[in-house]
Amino acid sequence: MKRLLCFLGAGVWLVAGLDLALPAGASDETKPEQAAVIAAEQWLTLLDQAQYAGSWREAAAALKTAVREKKWKQTMQPLRAPLGPVVGRKLKSAEFTNDLAGAPEGEYVRVQFATEFANRKSATETVTTVKEKDGRWRASAYVVR
Repeated sequence: MKRLLCFLGAGVWLVAGLDLALPAGASDETKPEQAAVIAAEQWLTLLDQAQYAGSWREAAAALKTAVREKKWKQTMQPLRAPLGPVVGRKLKSAEFTNDLAGAPEGEYVRVQFATEFANRKSATETVTTVKEKDGRWRASAYVVR
């Protein structure tokens, strides 16, 4: 399966799996959307703290294979740094699907946040998460517009 790395305006689209753990407190009975939102928020915290290497280390093997750590940091730093710190982030939506264009069959939740950064008052962050074979939710894509 090919991995896609494209620059979209002010955002980056990464189709691969970012290693987002099913968070503590999110059991197998947790609705997929709830678990995915928690995982996306935890992963975004790494980006918010400019822990780009840490976010790469949390990535699934598919992302690590497609994008080396150095390239990941080189991509994330100029994407996120100009935005400044996060002032606020609110959940807009979380949509479950089994069919995601360009991705293998699986369980996905596309999570969107309305985010205010210090240097950009209105942005939409989208983290598409996937439930991996081990039952953990991990990001499969990230876009900020």
